[in-house]
Amino acid sequence: MIDEPERGIEGYKKTIKNKVLWIVLFLVILIVVFIISLYLGSTRMSISEIIYNIFLNPFNANDTWFGYVTWDVRIKRSVAAIIAGCGLGVAGAAMQCVLKNPLGSPYTLGMSNAAAFGAALGIIILNGGAVIGQSVASYQINNPYIVTISAFLFSMVATAIIILMMRVINASPETMVLTGMALSAIFSAGIAFLQYSASDMTLSAIVFWQFGDLEKIGWDHMWIIALATAVVIIILYCLRWDLNAIDAGDDVAKALGVNVSFLRISVLTFSAIVTAVIVSFVGIIGFIGLLAPHLAREVVGNDKRFLIPMSMLIGAVVLMIAMIIGENAFEFTVPVGIITSVIGGPLFIYILLKGYSRKGIC
Repeated sequence: MIDEPERGIEGYKKTIKNKVLWIVLFLVILIVVFIISLYLGSTRMSISEIIYNIFLNPFNANDTWFGYVTWDVRIKRSVAAIIAGCGLGVAGAAMQCVLKNPLGSPYTLGMSNAAAFGAALGIIILNGGAVIGQSVASYQINNPYIVTISAFLFSMVATAIIILMMRVINASPETMVLTGMALSAIFSAGIAFLQYSASDMTLSAIVFWQFGDLEKIGWDHMWIIALATAVVIIILYCLRWDLNAIDAGDDVAKALGVNVSFLRISVLTFSAIVTAVIVSFVGIIGFIGLLAPHLAREVVGNDKRFLIPMSMLIGAVVLMIAMIIGENAFEFTVPVGIITSVIGGPLFIYILLKGYSRKGIC
């Protein structure tokens, strides 16, 4: 006869095994979606041509049209989607945890709109010109480095305001999200003013930049968002036990030796950094940071040992699916940021209507 402790241990092991299997399953799904993204597109290529350009002719791929499409279009944007999806998914999961609010995400806290305002301001100051059209405008902005840096800095300004609210007035999690929404409104008004005062060509560049588009980033800049995302993911995963402690309540976490205030500020800062880096290169990609953690929580629960990697995988899968839809579902290419907003908007309403309690959010 099995006693209760042994039965409890066996149940725990089975639960852990199931969560690991879910993570492996979504990793397989991500690989499958990645392969599909290489096959689908306006340029039709056979599987053999794709395999040849990837494995047999990687160093001379740009010598042919199919090689260029394989490496500089499809693989590049798919890799960018994986990195951005992982980064935004983890950032959203961490923010929801430390804020104890299901609506916490880079998008709802105003960081994305702040970055968009910074980019618009950079374009205005540089008098950036753009040819009106989907695939040209982003490459015709004068000095895109300045635009990217400006977007990053203003995203960090929004983060600094949130952190200041936490430190100075000890604002509640609800107040943090409301502050983020207020910041979004303020920066949106600023963007509207800049658009109203811009010339036609500059306006084209501003509007195009705001569309989250994975084509914006090239291979020469990919390492920046890859490095930032990898470092932040490692740091947040190393903090998984402290984040689990917060799940039991601030008092319990403090009794376990966790510096709750420092942890909140640190996690929020790291999450903001990876968000700012991603958004400053690819534009606004809304709702991935909100969507991925909620879907992950439905599958593996709140344990950060599993929630963090699952949020990464789901964020990458959702963003890649949105990219495939935008590339193939219409006669013209729709920026991925529009597709994610279409997917995320109804979810946002669903969360509000469902009325999550604080328990189980972190």
